[in-house]
Amino acid sequence: MTASRAHRRGPSPSPQHVAGVLPMTRHGLARTTVPAHPSRAADVRGMVAEHLTRLRLPSECLDAAVLATDELFANAVRHGSPDPRDTITVTLEHIGHELRVTVADRSSALPRPRDTGGAEESGRGLAIVAALSEDWGIAPPDPGTMGKKVWFTLALRGMP
Repeated sequence: MTASRAHRRGPSPSPQHVAGVLPMTRHGLARTTVPAHPSRAADVRGMVAEHLTRLRLPSECLDAAVLATDELFANAVRHGSPDPRDTITVTLEHIGHELRVTVADRSSALPRPRDTGGAEESGRGLAIVAALSEDWGIAPPDPGTMGKKVWFTLALRGMP
């Protein structure tokens, strides 16, 4: 899928998986919750890189996952965390030949891709995520919590 096509179509709804169809092992799951503050971006990037390195994923996948996660984390800090005491949860799931990254924040405001001009300093985050990923979308929060989840998937080509 081309980046322009992904950007035009917008986010996909959260996929609904039948329990048991996509087995998940503890080895393929990583989750962290950090304060919703820009200073924590390096910690999030480091966690993603460390986890994916341990899984021996191809470097191009690792780089794309780190960059796309960083973009979603920055959006969650800027737009999804109105209270300085808020937290953001980042979840990585490696299932078969797919990596799914989910960033959850406490705001119910949905992200909107923007068509930015060349002079704007921000507003390209979702376009970057769309260009790097196979798919991305928005999901409701876990039961009993507030906010939303923004996710993307990467196909893991060249994996055994």
